[in-house]
Amino acid sequence: MKLRHSLLLAAMLSAQVFAQENLGYQVPPPSIMALADYQRPPTVSFDHQRQTMLLSFRNTYKSLRELSQPELRLAGLRINPQTNMPTTQPYVNQLRLKQVSTGKETDIKGMPGDALISNVKWSPDGKKIGFTNTTDKGAELWVIDVAKASAQRITGANLNGAGGAAYSWLADSQGMLVKMLPKQRPALRDASRDLPTGPIISTSTGTVSQTRTYADLLKNKIDEANLETLLTSDLVKVALNGKQTVLRKGEMLTEVDVSPDGRYLLLDILQKPFSYLVQLDRFPFNTIVTDLDGKVVKAIHERPLLETMPKGFSATEPGKRRIGWRADKPATLSYVTALDGGDPSKKTEFRDELFSWDAPFTQAPVSLVKLRQRFAGVVWGDDHTAVVSESWYDTRNSKTFLIDPAAPAKEPRLVFDRNIQDIYKNPGRFETRRNQFDRRVLATEDGKAFLIGEGFTREGQFPFIDELDLQSLQTKRLYQATEKDKMETIVSLEDAKKGEVLVSLQSRTDYPNYYMRSVKSGEPLKALTSFANPFAGLKDVHKEVIKYQRKDGVQLSGNLYLPAGYDRSKKEKLPLLIWAYPAEFKDKDSAGQSRHNPNQFTYPSYGSFIYWTTRGYAVLDDAAFPIIGEGKAEPNDTFLTQLVDNAEAAINAVDAMGYIDRNRVAVGGHSYGAFMTANLLTHSKLFACGIARSGAYNRTLTPFGFQNEQRNYWEAPQIYNTMAPFMHADKMKTPLLLVHGEADNNPGTFTLQTERYFQALKGLGAPVRMVILPKESHGYAAKENILHLLWEQDQFLEGCLKKK
Repeated sequence: MKLRHSLLLAAMLSAQVFAQENLGYQVPPPSIMALADYQRPPTVSFDHQRQTMLLSFRNTYKSLRELSQPELRLAGLRINPQTNMPTTQPYVNQLRLKQVSTGKETDIKGMPGDALISNVKWSPDGKKIGFTNTTDKGAELWVIDVAKASAQRITGANLNGAGGAAYSWLADSQGMLVKMLPKQRPALRDASRDLPTGPIISTSTGTVSQTRTYADLLKNKIDEANLETLLTSDLVKVALNGKQTVLRKGEMLTEVDVSPDGRYLLLDILQKPFSYLVQLDRFPFNTIVTDLDGKVVKAIHERPLLETMPKGFSATEPGKRRIGWRADKPATLSYVTALDGGDPSKKTEFRDELFSWDAPFTQAPVSLVKLRQRFAGVVWGDDHTAVVSESWYDTRNSKTFLIDPAAPAKEPRLVFDRNIQDIYKNPGRFETRRNQFDRRVLATEDGKAFLIGEGFTREGQFPFIDELDLQSLQTKRLYQATEKDKMETIVSLEDAKKGEVLVSLQSRTDYPNYYMRSVKSGEPLKALTSFANPFAGLKDVHKEVIKYQRKDGVQLSGNLYLPAGYDRSKKEKLPLLIWAYPAEFKDKDSAGQSRHNPNQFTYPSYGSFIYWTTRGYAVLDDAAFPIIGEGKAEPNDTFLTQLVDNAEAAINAVDAMGYIDRNRVAVGGHSYGAFMTANLLTHSKLFACGIARSGAYNRTLTPFGFQNEQRNYWEAPQIYNTMAPFMHADKMKTPLLLVHGEADNNPGTFTLQTERYFQALKGLGAPVRMVILPKESHGYAAKENILHLLWEQDQFLEGCLKKK
């Protein structure tokens, strides 16, 4: 083995020199290329009555040219300064309408040429569709008349989508609220040309502030000025005939929300000071309510800069938060305040309090309920019904209550009390319907509410619809999927009385399609879409969910794929590829539950190894890698031991089936999965090689927590040092392919992590190859880069696992 690694090291190092000097973009072998170079089927959205479908088509990948557009990276935003739109925005290039009753598809007349469509929104009455089209000069607002199947441009190329949605529909569907660029907008400044007027200085006042590492932070006064320029908008009311009325001028608007009755506007306006330590979502802002003319009705909240936050995943900000319109009322705000100041370490009976506040806000807000855990959400129903949930991260507990908003003195009624991670006992989500304000509220019928569940069980996945009696709080099963060779997803309960349900069905070889199911009449399914399988090359690949056990008894599972034509009776020994991502749990029972469904459509992507079944490999995809910390123990206290045990159990399980050569096993992962991969190669001898993409390897560079670790470096230095592959680079002797996007925007996984880890491994003589993909963020997008990535991985795996 040592000789093999030495020979491979020499080959890899020579390949690195070649790659750095001469290698251009490559493409994978034909069997992989046939799967990777495909046309993505359209996505589907329905009008409110489920009579018309909108089909949205977009390219499978972006191009490197698209990723090379001008870009400013400020306070966590990435903005094209020429268009004032996010550079990460995925664009649709074609829209079509389809009638549900007849299946007839219709081209939309008058659409823009070479369209870059985004922000697609149905109007409240469901008769129109708004969208933005981005041109070289900026973003325009367009509207589709659904009945006429025609589109028209409403504004010029002056929309501002830098700080959030560029427009909102008005409640009457006769116009929109649009964020537009000010006519006297100052020019953006170029930091490379401006002469500095002084040093950049930051000061600590001595207050504890444990802030995680963020990407794209502001760095200087020029960044501050450019951020202000990019986010400043005029708020304009635009009628469908193009008439414009300016409501407010020159503000850094982020959120604009029309009240359900259409009489008021809820606005979030960014304020100074800006921060060089945190991203935009923790900057100060003012929340106000105005009338439809833009005049202030009430100042709701002034949120300060949040550079300092309490520690822990159950921590939150002090003061009002989660401010928004109640869906069941014409113009009533709701919000939450932390009774513990947002600090989980404080001992207090109640943590959060939910309030309701009627416009025009002349009366005091009304307290609806106090919660012993952190507020997790509310589903509004009507005057006397709302569903409120709370949760607490450390215990993974969730509770759901039924409250009477009109009688706050009534005791909340406990509906569910459960472990969030226990998927087998998940009661499902409450179904909602559209009310007279076109807002989604709790769906009820004759004193009953409805729950739609994913239906995971020990025997498999069987989605269900339950009826909840709002008086007795007893549930009754109305429908449960029984498909044996298909995977069913319940999208919505369309009509409770008739039993009409919108579902999606798929199988291992059938692409997901929409159907209408009648659960009462038993009528045959009605197909609404008929998208073909774009990956016919995988139709004969064998797929099964395997279940196996870790040495400590924890149940594990994964999707096993075997090449088409593989004779499972003769059991030729194949190389095995394992793709995984660690997940933290607080108990073994939850960790051992399986989300795998053998009937789920096989959808290859650069995010897995499934492509390599066409190259003669066995693949264990989405292998379970739980990391468990029961009681007072934290999962990471035994991270490495559990990591290796998970890997060993996976290899043993497939080896016991007789399919693989356990000396030819590779492991791979992305982000935290890359961190996992580097650790497995360092601390075990289970693998012949590994592929680690866009990971973090030195935990001292993420000193205030990472992934689900709440302790900081100084509280648990041994954990940080032990878990960091960088700290054990001298032990790593197994071939490793490191890949990273040049412009990673994910907190903690800066490209520097891979570059420094590579330097350490190379300096210590480890067989390692590093590939930096130009212009890519944490997730990869450009076709050129993705195809080259597949080529790199194929070359690496063939060299490690197949060459004698």
